[in-house]
Amino acid sequence: MALPLPPGLVPTEVAFLCEMEMVTIIPRQRLESISLLSGQIPTLRPPHRAQLPLWLALLLKKQRRANIVPPSWLHPASLSEIIHHEINIDPEGFSPPPPPVTRSDGRGMARPYGDSKPGDMVLSPPFLPSCAADAPSSYLPYHWLELSETLLAHASDDIHGAAEVRTLLRDLQEVRAAKMRGSTTQLEGGGGVVGLRGVGAMELAESRGFVLGVVEGVRKLGASAEATRREEEEARSEGGEESDEDMAFG
Repeated sequence: MALPLPPGLVPTEVAFLCEMEMVTIIPRQRLESISLLSGQIPTLRPPHRAQLPLWLALLLKKQRRANIVPPSWLHPASLSEIIHHEINIDPEGFSPPPPPVTRSDGRGMARPYGDSKPGDMVLSPPFLPSCAADAPSSYLPYHWLELSETLLAHASDDIHGAAEVRTLLRDLQEVRAAKMRGSTTQLEGGGGVVGLRGVGAMELAESRGFVLGVVEGVRKLGASAEATRREEEEARSEGGEESDEDMAFG
């Protein structure tokens, strides 16, 4: 008999999906185009930049065939700005996700992917190129936590100020984890968890067990309080009926 699977994705599955994120590399030698299931990989010609899936970029980095260009939000200045937003500007919510990318409509105008015509493919996180070098700064993408940990583990020499970046990421993670834990305090008053807009995939996977445990605990407490209230109402109603009978006999 198979064991029941946990609800949602576990952190290892989220990290695996993150490897499909597109990142920017600078090839160190010429490589011909490769046909993959996800599409055609362009021909790599140094020093021209190219975008590849994270798993392939890490493989080329390990073989010393390419260097990985970190996204702009992984720089110390951008992380400091995001932490400032999390603490001072929006202490109860999360920093907003990256804005949708735009594309040309063929007439010299640009429109976002979400503003598409019928039949067009609409992209949304995590299927936006938000981890490439030209990604907007001061916005955390959907896979920000697992991507940053992977790059720091395997390509730290390509990240400017890697030690400072590690410290800022640790501070940012603690701030956002405290918000996730504090968001469940509203459940006792009948409210819900604060809005999760801007929360990353790994954050959801790591906090799912805690949040579900709190929700289940609040549900049990509510059920127990409701049962106690009903018992008290029944006792009062029975007591009222007995007093009416005593008055009738008296």
